[in-house]
Amino acid sequence: MIVEMRTGAAQEEVDGVVQRAKELGLGIQLNLGTNKTVVALLGPNTGQLPIDIFAVLPGVERVTRIMKPYKLASRDFKSEDTVVSVNGVEIGGKRIVVMAGPCAVEGEKQLMAAAMVVKEAGACILRGGAYKPRTSPFAFQGLEEFGLELLRQTKAQFGMPVVTEVVAPHDVARVVEYTDILQVGARNMQNYALLTEIGKSKCPVLLKRGFSATVTEWLTAADYLLAGGNDQVILCERGIRTFEDSTRFSLDVGSIPIVKKSSHLPLIVDPSHAAGHYSVVPALAKAAIAAGADGLLVEVHPNPKEALVDGLQSLTPSDFARLMTELRSIAEAVGRYI
Repeated sequence: MIVEMRTGAAQEEVDGVVQRAKELGLGIQLNLGTNKTVVALLGPNTGQLPIDIFAVLPGVERVTRIMKPYKLASRDFKSEDTVVSVNGVEIGGKRIVVMAGPCAVEGEKQLMAAAMVVKEAGACILRGGAYKPRTSPFAFQGLEEFGLELLRQTKAQFGMPVVTEVVAPHDVARVVEYTDILQVGARNMQNYALLTEIGKSKCPVLLKRGFSATVTEWLTAADYLLAGGNDQVILCERGIRTFEDSTRFSLDVGSIPIVKKSSHLPLIVDPSHAAGHYSVVPALAKAAIAAGADGLLVEVHPNPKEALVDGLQSLTPSDFARLMTELRSIAEAVGRYI
């Protein structure tokens, strides 16, 4: 249930709504907009409460029910776009933000070389996995804390914010010390213990869509982060599993305008995991920008032939530089820039 306060409502009127909600045992989230305050009332029994309980309170303009499973991620709760600021880089604004780097941190030389080439090409955030949840227990699992330390050193040298994946609730506090954006991988989209812990952290978070998740399930997972008090949430479309096997996953380009219509959260696209092959990545990246994505998450490796993880879908430095040049004209065509 959403309680929309009148423009200019006094603080004591907002407090009155909050107090009444607490008396009824409801959870509360406030959206303090520039013009008016919106109060989200959360709980399993809100559908059974009469709207008039809050409609009669002083300062209340309108009370509505949110019928969607997701509440806080909905535009019903917040109509204006959320812009997530990461060390001065704004995600969700006019700028198309490109995050690029290797799928996995393999060593200092590799990471430094990757950071140099992606920054020169125009990327503004460095990606790199220190922890790698793999399908096989025998595959490379990442350098873990040593990888985090390499990311911190590279960030300091190149002045680029860092995004890296966290895979377990007990690792959240440690990873927050090293990174600027916590990434939740597709396998963990519905790991609610992990989402709850990240929600407490207040650190910007990149939530990837699960292999078989619907848009509704994806946005409802985002509510776990938002309900914990973390409003710095970025969604990431990375393709879903379908019967099609010519690409690694099927990039759901249609989800981009659907999410933009339904949610206020910024949305970026990972064309690398969807493509599964470097030759397909540029086309998917361009399609994502044309469809309204706020940014990209692209795998770039100094030498993909030597990559320990996902070398086939990683762009070379020259391929990435070429893609960035081509993306600028597409961004301009849709009224944005890189």
